[in-house]
Amino acid sequence: MAARTFLLALEVNGVPIEVAAPAHYTLLEVLRYVLKLTGTKQGCDKGDCGACTVQLDGEPVLACLVLAAQAQGRSVRTVEGLAGPRPHPLQDALDRHGAAQCGFCSPGILMSAEHRLRTAPCASREEAAEAICGNLCRCTGYTKILDAIVEVARAGRAPEGAGDNEATGAITAPSEGAGE
Repeated sequence: MAARTFLLALEVNGVPIEVAAPAHYTLLEVLRYVLKLTGTKQGCDKGDCGACTVQLDGEPVLACLVLAAQAQGRSVRTVEGLAGPRPHPLQDALDRHGAAQCGFCSPGILMSAEHRLRTAPCASREEAAEAICGNLCRCTGYTKILDAIVEVARAGRAPEGAGDNEATGAITAPSEGAGE
């Protein structure tokens, strides 16, 4: 028996789209497998790791826990929509601090931290840690990640707009076959 599909209309990274998706798909599955936006990582599929964090109507959510139908008529921002013609300041800071080793957690961390810096800037390590408390990283130990977030917060460099969504080659661009 073929899977039932529905027409999903939403905005993704500032672009209105309509896409047919299986009725049982999560937002994560639509982003990765239908729209081919693989920056949002598929980790635990249980809401534990934060690798799939995106912004839904400006708020961070775990895309693995949101049914695609719940995004109907809403706005989704993925890590691909974070930068404009230049990398977002958080992407620059993570790169400068060497905060990514495998990079699998970076997209989720970027989306959580960007939201926090945009809505309630954090200038201490404790506040930066709180901003990404739902994002697990198994490689770096968080020190360099927190350094990068605090640097951006103290510099006041968290722009609100998503830019023009050009590919930037920043740390969120997937490498050939890496972590997908």
